[in-house]
Amino acid sequence: MKERTLLVGEPMGLFIAGEEGRLCDVSQYTFALAGAEFNVAIGMERLGQQVGYYTKLGHDPFGQRIISVMNQNQISTELITFSDERPTGFMLKSKVNSGDPEIFYFRKGSAASTISEADMDVLSLESYDAVHMTGITAALTEGTQNAMFRLAQRARERRMRISFDPNLRPQLWKSREEMVDVINRLAYESDIFLPGINELKILTDIVEPEKAAQYYLDRGVKLVVIKLGADGAYYASHSESGFVKGFEVKHIVDTVGAGDGFAAGFLSGINEGLSVEQAVRQANAVGAVQLMSIGDNDGLPTAEELERFMNRDPNWR
Repeated sequence: MKERTLLVGEPMGLFIAGEEGRLCDVSQYTFALAGAEFNVAIGMERLGQQVGYYTKLGHDPFGQRIISVMNQNQISTELITFSDERPTGFMLKSKVNSGDPEIFYFRKGSAASTISEADMDVLSLESYDAVHMTGITAALTEGTQNAMFRLAQRARERRMRISFDPNLRPQLWKSREEMVDVINRLAYESDIFLPGINELKILTDIVEPEKAAQYYLDRGVKLVVIKLGADGAYYASHSESGFVKGFEVKHIVDTVGAGDGFAAGFLSGINEGLSVEQAVRQANAVGAVQLMSIGDNDGLPTAEELERFMNRDPNWR
């Protein structure tokens, strides 16, 4: 029986600019959905995984759209709660020719920002074998931060596998110092840590992947997988380590969501019983595919598409 993975976070409405320029000058947007954990959930489901999602939504069109997309992707909604007083968050994303797009959030005071330690105390974990978290939820409020530590504690007590992606968003934190402290403490609670190399420079002041991975292994993490962009990824545990080449992307459409695709590919591979090296190669492939799509999760591949892409089939989609 396949493992079931629980994700906790904030899904949001996403308005993608239809033209280049400053967000304040854009007159046309395309509507989609976003949220790091939401992206991972969709990516894992499309690869044949069983996933559930916990969040809080407002009784509004954004919340209704999120439930609709979750149902379309067969993601369990049994744990979701609704608020009559607070809205579902949303965000704006600019259109760019190169580099990272501009992002502007409308999430302060959202329903998901009230996720609390008390919510985690009553959250049903019986149906799940693993939990995946990101640093974004911990950045929202002091309450959501406490909730993530409580979730990690409960998951560890139940011997669930804990994976954690730092997903650094400095604009959501009060200070760089607080961000580094909280993210590192959550990383130490995880079994699998999935940072990017640029994030590690912020979190540890270490620039070499091997040394950065060892830093976390020495503090209790069982497996560290470091995203290296176009160079692929490096993985290390106490028993094995190695570099895995990335997949060439000739035309990058949008960088947002590539790390979430990587996480979805890797965790799906681990759930399927692949070796760590094979799971990292699959993660590199999903991350590459996501770079080709303008949406944060629309372009995530099915298992069949992914296999063809990894086999260099020019007609993979």
